[in-house]
Amino acid sequence: MPLKSRYLALKAASTALKKKAVDLIVLELIGLTVIADYFVICSGESTTQVKAIAEFIEEEFAKKGIKPLGKEGLDYSHWVLIDYGDVVIHVFEKETRAYYDLEKLWMDAKTIEIDEDKTDMGRKDKRAVHH
Repeated sequence: MPLKSRYLALKAASTALKKKAVDLIVLELIGLTVIADYFVICSGESTTQVKAIAEFIEEEFAKKGIKPLGKEGLDYSHWVLIDYGDVVIHVFEKETRAYYDLEKLWMDAKTIEIDEDKTDMGRKDKRAVHH
């Protein structure tokens, strides 16, 4: 269900921003892979913040009865992955994000850039541009 998936991805993004996530981006993977419809990728300034962002997303989704299929990385919190099926959330510590560079790996994905200073989710849709 792409519309439900998009809603969940944007909800995860807005929830992450409430915990001061930075460099947040949503990748639309529909038609590119069966892994997921959307990746939500963001960073925290420290492993403590990464863990706080991931746990807050999970708590907010749980309040709506949405439980993850799986999660990885909370022990060290350099890269926390929360799998909601069609939506996979990646919360990185900055250096770890730069090392794995998922945006480059999925450069053909459509991106939904989230302006961290606005609540107008999804207003800029474009193809990812990487230099």
